[in-house]
Amino acid sequence: MRTTTLGPAQRAAALTRMAEQELDILVVGAGVVGAGTALDAATRGLSTGLVEARDWAAGTSSRSSKLIHGGLRYLEMLDFALVREALKERGLLLGRLAPHLVHPVPFLYPLQHKGWERLYAGSGVALYDAMSVSSGHGRGLPLHRHLTRKHALRVAPALRKDALVGALQYYDAGVDDARFVATLVRTAASYGAQVANQVRVTGFLREGERVVGARVHDGEAGGEYDIRAKQVVNATGVWTDDTQALIAERGQFHVRASKGIHLVVPKDRIHSTTGLILRTEKSVLFVIPWGRHWIVGTTDTDWDLDKAHPAASSADIDYVLDHVNSVLATPLTRDDVQGVYAGLRPLLAGESDATSKLSREHTVAHPVPGLVVVAGGKYTTYRVMAKDAVDEAVHGLDHRVAPCCTEEVPLAGAEGYQAEWNARARTAARTGVHVARIEHLLQRYGTLTREVLDLIADDPSLAAPLAGADDYLRAEVVYAAAYEGARHLDDVLARRTRISIETFDRGTRSAREAAELMAPVLGWDAHQIDKEVEYYEKRVEAERESQLQPDDLTADAARLGAPDIVPL
Repeated sequence: MRTTTLGPAQRAAALTRMAEQELDILVVGAGVVGAGTALDAATRGLSTGLVEARDWAAGTSSRSSKLIHGGLRYLEMLDFALVREALKERGLLLGRLAPHLVHPVPFLYPLQHKGWERLYAGSGVALYDAMSVSSGHGRGLPLHRHLTRKHALRVAPALRKDALVGALQYYDAGVDDARFVATLVRTAASYGAQVANQVRVTGFLREGERVVGARVHDGEAGGEYDIRAKQVVNATGVWTDDTQALIAERGQFHVRASKGIHLVVPKDRIHSTTGLILRTEKSVLFVIPWGRHWIVGTTDTDWDLDKAHPAASSADIDYVLDHVNSVLATPLTRDDVQGVYAGLRPLLAGESDATSKLSREHTVAHPVPGLVVVAGGKYTTYRVMAKDAVDEAVHGLDHRVAPCCTEEVPLAGAEGYQAEWNARARTAARTGVHVARIEHLLQRYGTLTREVLDLIADDPSLAAPLAGADDYLRAEVVYAAAYEGARHLDDVLARRTRISIETFDRGTRSAREAAELMAPVLGWDAHQIDKEVEYYEKRVEAERESQLQPDDLTADAARLGAPDIVPL
């Protein structure tokens, strides 16, 4: 399979093709579920379109805990089916579908009570491992182990001695969520899907009761297009109810948004060789290894304000700091926090008033002929959600359709990844790029690393690190615009890279150089470069201001002080 390039010319061509021919399936929303649905449909031989109002993964799918996990705590809720399904998907992603993007992560669970807690928690983790193995995709991660307090403190010296009597260690997996979605989209395009971001659905096309497509607005070039499709799939996550309102149909369920915030702190602030999972009075708190950083979170609170830019308040940050500091020998302070981000979980409402108890299950409905809605679920089970959505959609097609095959379809960059990893020293010697940089590229692009290295071969200046963000090469910025569909500076600094949360300046020192690198690819003049930098700096300023506010209302108002470069 030749991987499709998603540059500006390909975007324009895809939008034209979608407007010129009737599709079998049009997917609205390019988060992980929408992108997965487009890949599922395209690999069944269906003519497929995918449109996204902003950037790939701009909503929930770039603001998660960055974990691919079975949901250990759902065992306590006796939700065995969800855990079993998620563990199977975790195994597929680690072993076959995306070994370059999904990596094992160790976690330590401190025990605070002697006797009964080790038995209780140990039984749960043992069941978790057993279900993983029984799924048929459990190989590749070590089994859990019991640790004494002394051993646990050797593994995680950052813990206070009085914070534990012993510990359990188990494994899950981590992922760069936004990069994963961008790779999903490219994979779908490589199998024939027409994909375009910055394309907003403004209404649905109707013939009587039947939905026969969507009217869209091109946020880049302007103009309206009618895209006709035999079936439309609404995969808009927390925007599901808003999208349904375009046809005056709320649908058969309601999607509620729950806000989760995360803090990013430098690696040296927490002395540990393992991640941590801590129980709180409401949920659990993770300390997750993230390159040269830790991600600490999350919260779980109802949110009914702006969905595009959920804001973390001062109270949210204090909540996370207070809980993690309850077990740390050297407490974290506000000054230790490099980055903060907030995301919204799309939860199916109706089960309970408490968002932490709302369903993480997903549902698929066909509220009117021609329109399928998929909502809820977990990032880890995106592939199952996509399969169920397409299975529902094909009932409305007038021909036989092949069954789902995405269990057997590696994402772009996965095929041959292990061989490329094994040859990384040779690649470094051949290209003159340090082996540590090659490893960084391989774990972000897999075998597509050669495309990044080709850019460097053509222009050796791209081998230098980006100003203010030493972890990333200048070539990666060019690659994001030329190959991965990045249309604006924010797309690169917040999603193709994670500079916006990994640097104390939130990416402002990198902004101008990054914009100047994108300019030749996207046809920007000096005025557009200045505009991109200005809008990005305003975004950072608004986010910082929101994080000083005492509550959700004031934080939301502060965050909305920065306009979007492409108005929604």
